[in-house]
Amino acid sequence: MVDRLRGKVAIVVGAGSIGPGWGNGKAIAVTFAREGAKVLCVDIDPAAAEETVGIIRGEGGEARLFQADVTKSANVAAMTEECMKAYGRIDVLDNNVGIAAVGGVVEVSEEEWDRVMAINLKSCFFAMKHVIPVMEKQGGGSIVNISSIAGIRYTGVPHATYYASKAAMNHLTRTTAVQYAPKRIRVNAILPGLMETPMVLKSAGLAAAYGGEEELWKARARQVPMGFGGNAWDVAYGALYLASDESRYVTGIQLVVDGGVTLKYA
Repeated sequence: MVDRLRGKVAIVVGAGSIGPGWGNGKAIAVTFAREGAKVLCVDIDPAAAEETVGIIRGEGGEARLFQADVTKSANVAAMTEECMKAYGRIDVLDNNVGIAAVGGVVEVSEEEWDRVMAINLKSCFFAMKHVIPVMEKQGGGSIVNISSIAGIRYTGVPHATYYASKAAMNHLTRTTAVQYAPKRIRVNAILPGLMETPMVLKSAGLAAAYGGEEELWKARARQVPMGFGGNAWDVAYGALYLASDESRYVTGIQLVVDGGVTLKYA
């Protein structure tokens, strides 16, 4: 199948990669564009978003850059207005902003708790708050929230802020899906598992907790029944399905993309 998003306009929040390689947001933005969508690539780091825009344009797609701190409501409102000004509609919203930091409830500071909650959860709240009214006026749309299996399972490392913020995102997804189903606005979540992405390497203390980068990937792969870690494209193809009209009768789900990890801990 080709052109699965032809004629659609998508906002990808967190469209830049935090380091070399392919992060989830970067892969999602490029995948959406390859399938015909016009994409507003949003990131707090303009250079990272510009790289994604460059890839899309280099392949003949349509994309624009917008810099925003999505923990700020005014920034998210401006993002929404920019997309409407540029493209006149918003069919797809992909929320892909998130960080993880090592620390259980005893170790984590109040400041760190607030920081992670703002980036992981408040950003999702703000994005839906500002984009849903646009989708209502249009008669529908698709929202894809990139969560994590950490929202439903303990993944082997204590990061209380990540667990809590992703669990909250999951339930916010479900309840918002029910509320706006009559408006033909679908809201779904993707729960990646032990993925091999730049964000994992940048997560404070995570590689050290495993004894280094190489050991991190090996240890995580050993936990996966399929025997290897996933990558950003695995998440992107799931997002493509949920963004497209193929999933027109799907809302409120948690699409687990984890190679079977959570099947071991049911």
